[in-house]
Amino acid sequence: MPRETGRKLIAQNKRARHDYFIDDTYEAGLVLTGTEVKSLRAGKANLSEGYASVQDGEAWLINVYIPEYSQGTWTNHAARRTRKLLLHRKEIGKLEATLKERGLTLIPLAMYFKDGRAKIEIGVARGKKDYDKRQTLMEKQANREMSRAMSDSLRRRGGR
Repeated sequence: MPRETGRKLIAQNKRARHDYFIDDTYEAGLVLTGTEVKSLRAGKANLSEGYASVQDGEAWLINVYIPEYSQGTWTNHAARRTRKLLLHRKEIGKLEATLKERGLTLIPLAMYFKDGRAKIEIGVARGKKDYDKRQTLMEKQANREMSRAMSDSLRRRGGR
């Protein structure tokens, strides 16, 4: 059987970009058990309540839900256990320095398989206020209306 190639998305945190300003992103590997990998290959995971932290020079992924493997036995994993993130030492040092700044946090953005290995994309995020969220929605609506008007005018010109 040939090795997997490419990127296969498992889970995505759609609320993250709505609730936070994403300053920087990192790709990290995950330390997983066998039943966790099998559960991820089935396409099951939830990143919505998860976050990451740096403690004692190591990065950890906390509160990410990977459900128990349905055909697992007594060797099954705990669904919300703390998992170690695999990052270079320089990246961990950089993250630790940026997280000391007030108001920043690490949140998971997407989990995927890249060439057969489980990876997670984490973002250095700053929380949005309610007025920031409204402003973002207004900008999105304005852009949508602008593109609609442009396509309508192009359609009218081409039809005559």
